[in-house]
Amino acid sequence: MEMKHYCVGQVATNCYFAINEETKEMLVIDPGDSAQMLAEKIKKEGLKPKAVLLTHGHFDHAMAAEELAELFGIPVYAHEAEKDTLEDSGKNVSIMVGRRDSYHADVYVRDGEILELAGMELKVLHTPGHTAGGCCYYLEKEKVLFSGDTLFCQSVGRTDFPGGSMSKLVRSIKEKLMALPDEVRVYPGHMGLTTIGTERARNPYL
Repeated sequence: MEMKHYCVGQVATNCYFAINEETKEMLVIDPGDSAQMLAEKIKKEGLKPKAVLLTHGHFDHAMAAEELAELFGIPVYAHEAEKDTLEDSGKNVSIMVGRRDSYHADVYVRDGEILELAGMELKVLHTPGHTAGGCCYYLEKEKVLFSGDTLFCQSVGRTDFPGGSMSKLVRSIKEKLMALPDEVRVYPGHMGLTTIGTERARNPYL
């Protein structure tokens, strides 16, 4: 699997392309802005998008999802508990930047569900705390975790937005993410990459 990273939007959100190198099929994770730029990158490199995956519904992760989905005729995935956050401008905090956006997903997934997309197998890990329906996507074979705003490099996501809870977030990380092997590479929603082992040893919130 090849990974490409683009920093998009007002709050420097990490958008990732997870690419199947054999087929050029790919997944877009958290396209929070710059839909046209991302689309141009996809077309220029001859990639074949199969889905948009949202780790949660905040505007800085979801704002470009619908436009990309329409451009390429692909579905948007999110956790089933995130529907309200996606649709409500107060909960998706687009209202904080002067917008009143409502987002949607085409496919709502469940905790523990295995997704087979673009020749890759991803496990959905429901990790509430940053939002009610926040989730991570774990690719066991590749030892990759897309953690959204659940887990950062030596930090964790904010919990002062609607639906946030520090106790739930820390429990989610300890129970779901710290159960993964140390060598798993963590691709977070903001800031730099890390590993589960690094966070197990150095994250002050854990």
